[in-house]
Amino acid sequence: MKKFLFLLIAPILILNVNLRASQSKNYQFKAIIFDMDGTILNTEVVWDEANHHILTTYAPHLDEKETQELLHTLKNLPLQDGRKLMQATCSVAISIDQIIEEKTNYVLDVYANKGISFIPFFIEFHAAISELGIKTAVATNATQHSVNCIVQQVPLKNYFATHIYTIDHVNQIYKPQPDVYLHAAAMIGIDPQDCIAIEDTLNGIKAAKAAGMYCIGINTGKNRKNLELADEIVECFSEIDIKKLFNIENRP
Repeated sequence: MKKFLFLLIAPILILNVNLRASQSKNYQFKAIIFDMDGTILNTEVVWDEANHHILTTYAPHLDEKETQELLHTLKNLPLQDGRKLMQATCSVAISIDQIIEEKTNYVLDVYANKGISFIPFFIEFHAAISELGIKTAVATNATQHSVNCIVQQVPLKNYFATHIYTIDHVNQIYKPQPDVYLHAAAMIGIDPQDCIAIEDTLNGIKAAKAAGMYCIGINTGKNRKNLELADEIVECFSEIDIKKLFNIENRP
């Protein structure tokens, strides 16, 4: 009897898996939730520079090759783990709170003096999905303070209004945990499985997938290997197939 029931249920389970796996082909998504730094804003490189600044200042015993190797490692670590590694590496005493403060001040100073730009083709992409009535939001590892400074430099609220969600909205729980993505989906009233996430980092992709979202990895950092866990990878926003993702031909 058990064998008979399994034979009845197994095809249904396989069908459900296949349907989920082929979402990008025939599923009508309802929202896109964007990462911010490196995905829609050309700011990820500034955070890399801030890490370099900390290491050259507080870990002078490292040569440039060692510094670059550590920077590469940091890119794939959760932020909290990365800060602990930086602190452990520094030969000059510095607390984690000091690391956070110095990095943030460095980045905000660069923003103020050099400005911030959108990633190429983001504006056109957002306009195209807005015409379809697709809901959008931002889910970022940045603090609210950083976002407040950013919106003084670029018109981020013109695209997302109040739907810009930071780690301050989720009790400082960073990606790769899914909390900020789940919060963003809840705030726009869309089931996470009906959302697409667009990410440029490994930890961001892990967070989106843990939230149950279909994830597009955008290769702004020119390292496709870091994006391998994404459901699909594109080089830029202009490569994203909106018709396929939103099943436009089959809409009523």
